[in-house]
Amino acid sequence: MAAILFTFALFAQSIAGVPGTLWDATVTVDGVAIPFRIELHAASGSFFNGDEKVTSTTGSFKDGKLLLHFDHYATTLEASLKDGVLDGQYLREGKTAYPFHATPFTAPEADSGAPPIAGLWDVGVESAKGEHAWRLIVRQSGSAVSGAILRVDGDTGTIEGTYRDSKFVLSHFSGARPTLLEVTPNDDGSLTVVQNRKATLTAVRSVEARFRGLPEPSDPSRYTSVVDPSVPFRFHGKDLTGHEIDQDSLRFQGKVVLVSIMGSWCPNCHDEAPFLAELDRRYRDKGLEIVALSFEEAAQLANPTRLRAFVRQYGIRYTVLLAGDPKEVKDWLPQAVNLNTWPATFFLGRDGLVRGVHAGFAGAASGEAHVQLKDEIIRTVERLLAESAPSESATKLARTHPPEDQLQR
Repeated sequence: MAAILFTFALFAQSIAGVPGTLWDATVTVDGVAIPFRIELHAASGSFFNGDEKVTSTTGSFKDGKLLLHFDHYATTLEASLKDGVLDGQYLREGKTAYPFHATPFTAPEADSGAPPIAGLWDVGVESAKGEHAWRLIVRQSGSAVSGAILRVDGDTGTIEGTYRDSKFVLSHFSGARPTLLEVTPNDDGSLTVVQNRKATLTAVRSVEARFRGLPEPSDPSRYTSVVDPSVPFRFHGKDLTGHEIDQDSLRFQGKVVLVSIMGSWCPNCHDEAPFLAELDRRYRDKGLEIVALSFEEAAQLANPTRLRAFVRQYGIRYTVLLAGDPKEVKDWLPQAVNLNTWPATFFLGRDGLVRGVHAGFAGAASGEAHVQLKDEIIRTVERLLAESAPSESATKLARTHPPEDQLQR
């Protein structure tokens, strides 16, 4: 009874304007409990991605029932409070729900015997995308650790945890990307990394990886390309009012164009969107146009409520086009080579030609890699903006006479 009164008092404090309360929560994914923190108020809740909060669009707590809607993910958290414990489910549109469980937050006990593992590690893998290594980024303060795994398509979000029972246990859930890592230091200086209680991987210090025969992680700037860079890049889709727009629209003529291949279901696309919105605000008046080609599931193609919420969530003013189903991306963009990451960004010069492609997006969880990527994109944009626009006749000729095999369906 005391626990119930205490918990209700915490929610009552939230109603009165006191900051929300932290809870220790889990979602169960494929039989594995993924721990994470969640902050609950009377009418909202927030997941955490490191220091970033992912807050519900709407929510309520009434008669012991918690209901939180995350419109930009098309997900809902529903739970009931009983004996100081919240139990329920995290509902995902068109997908299996995750069982949810939460208790009031308690600070983890520190283990003073934690060995140092901070730094950069390379993890040997054979991924479906043809990768042979991932980058493991670790930050550490005593027994507390945080970091991310960085793949060619982006990162896992911030994984956090502590050292206990001779291993580090780290996890992440911010409404997406449920991840559990169990990291055990080995006598030879390597790490054994068990991902979601299934895949067992080995990590070695990045500075030693080449000596140990491990290849470099895939270079996102070289991973995706186009069949013929001398041919203008072609794209099309419908905006959210239903109007068909393609690369020949007047808004793109003589402009530097960033074409982002994305989907509102894609966590790394959520990482990328605030940066693209910032680029748009900073460079739109200098000649930059950004186009997001959004590939969505059938239900969202029919009624893109999640994509509309995605646009609102990140204050997007650049062009967003609804393209096709994610399975159709290669047919929709036949000029692209090895296009299988979400997101992927094509950089077009003022002449409409592809001047570079970047696979994936390294979010804030990846630390310095995130900073370097943003700097690299800004330098590319500024370099392309500094170039002179081609003559009107040359641009028109290139856009109206592409080879037949490059035409869109």
